[in-house]
Amino acid sequence: SAGSWLVRAGVTRLSPDVTSGCLSAPDFGDNGVGSALGCSRSDVSGNTQLSGGITYMYTDNLSVDLPVALPFKHKIIGDGSLQGTGVLAEVKALPITVFLQYRFLPASSKFRPYVGLGATYAYFFDEEGSGKLTSLTNPGGTPTKVTVDGKFILTPQIGASWMVNDKWFFDVCLTKSKLSTVTKLSTGQKMDIDLDPATFTVAVG
Repeated sequence: SAGSWLVRAGVTRLSPDVTSGCLSAPDFGDNGVGSALGCSRSDVSGNTQLSGGITYMYTDNLSVDLPVALPFKHKIIGDGSLQGTGVLAEVKALPITVFLQYRFLPASSKFRPYVGLGATYAYFFDEEGSGKLTSLTNPGGTPTKVTVDGKFILTPQIGASWMVNDKWFFDVCLTKSKLSTVTKLSTGQKMDIDLDPATFTVAVG
C-alpha cells in the first residue's frame, strides 16, 4: 500500500540474445574458410548472480523500484569464421536501472501482477582479452586489450508478487531490452554487436 517499503533478495539470470556484426578490417579470422563460415563474429554467454532490490510504494498502485545485483560475468566467444576458437575475452556487466512500476489489483490482494519501464545504464568493466585473442590479433606482441562501450537504454518489465502474509512475499519478474554496443580492440579493430539481454529474477521479500 501507499508509503510501504519493500526489500527483496534472490537470484537473476541475464541472457544476451546476440546478433554480431563483422570485425572491421583486418579480419584476422578469415583464414581461407571465411567463404563458408562468414566473417569474424562473436557470441556472449549468459550468467546468474545474487540480486535484490528496494521498492517504494508511492501510491497503492504506483511504485519506484531500484534493483541491485552482483556484477554479471560474461564470456565473449568466437563465432562466424572464429567458430571453435573458444573464449576470446571476458567482461563484467552491471546494468544500473530505476523502474517506474504500475501494480494491478487492490493493495490487499494476495496476487498482484505489475508492469514497469526502467531507465538503464549498461556499464561494462574489467574487460580482459584471452591469450587466444592475442595470438590471433597480435602474435608475439603485447596482449590485446578489449573495451566494451556503455550505453543508456530503456528496459520494459513484467512481473508479479504473491503475498505470504502481511510481512513476506515472493516476487518474479522478466525484462527484455534492446542494447546495441561496440567492442573495441587495442589492435584497432572494432565490432558492432546487438546484445538485447533478457533477465529473469526470482526473489523473496
